[in-house]
Amino acid sequence: MNNFKLIKRGIETAPLLQEIESTDNVWDLQTGRQGKIAVQREAQSIPLRGLVKSKINGRKRRDVHESRFTTTSHAFPVACAFLYQIAEERNAHLSRGKIVRLRAGARVYPHIDRGDYYRLRDRFHLVLRSPSGSYMKTEDETVSMEEGELWWFDNKKLHESHNEGKFDRIHMIFDLLPAEYHLAVFPVAEAS
Repeated sequence: MNNFKLIKRGIETAPLLQEIESTDNVWDLQTGRQGKIAVQREAQSIPLRGLVKSKINGRKRRDVHESRFTTTSHAFPVACAFLYQIAEERNAHLSRGKIVRLRAGARVYPHIDRGDYYRLRDRFHLVLRSPSGSYMKTEDETVSMEEGELWWFDNKKLHESHNEGKFDRIHMIFDLLPAEYHLAVFPVAEAS
C-alpha cells in the first residue's frame, strides 16, 4: 500500500469517547465544516485545533499554516493530550485537528486536500468508534480501519469515505508538520 499506513493498534479509546459523551449537544456546537465544505456536508465535527483567522491576510484558508486550540478544545483534555503525545512521538508539530462523526449511511465525498498547508503535512486518523470497520479509499486503494487503530493516509490524492455500518463512526483526524519543515514554514521568531 502506498496511500495508507497503519501506525498503531490497540489504542484505548474509551476515555476519548467519554469526553465526547459528557459534553451536551457536542455535535451541534460548531457546524461550519458541514455547512461550508460541500464534500463534508454529511460529516459532523468537533474542532479541537483550527486555523488562526487573523493570519489569513488575503491567503486562502488552505494556505494558512498557523493553527491554535479552539475554545471547544478545553472540554477535551484527554484528546488534546493524545494529539501532543503523537506529535512528540513522531517528532512533529501539531497542526489542525478535529473529532468527526459520520452517521450510518453517510459519506465524505471524493476530494483532494490542496494548498500549501496540506502539501507539507501528514494526515492521521484515529478510529474511536466503528463497530463494523471504517471504509476509506484513496485513489485505487481501500482499507477498513478498526477501532483503536491510528492510520496515516495520503490526503493529497483523491480520497473518500463511507460509513457502511449501522452505527455512527467517530474518528479523530489531525495533521502533523514534520520537524524538518517547521523552520521553512515559520520564521525563527515563531519557531519556539
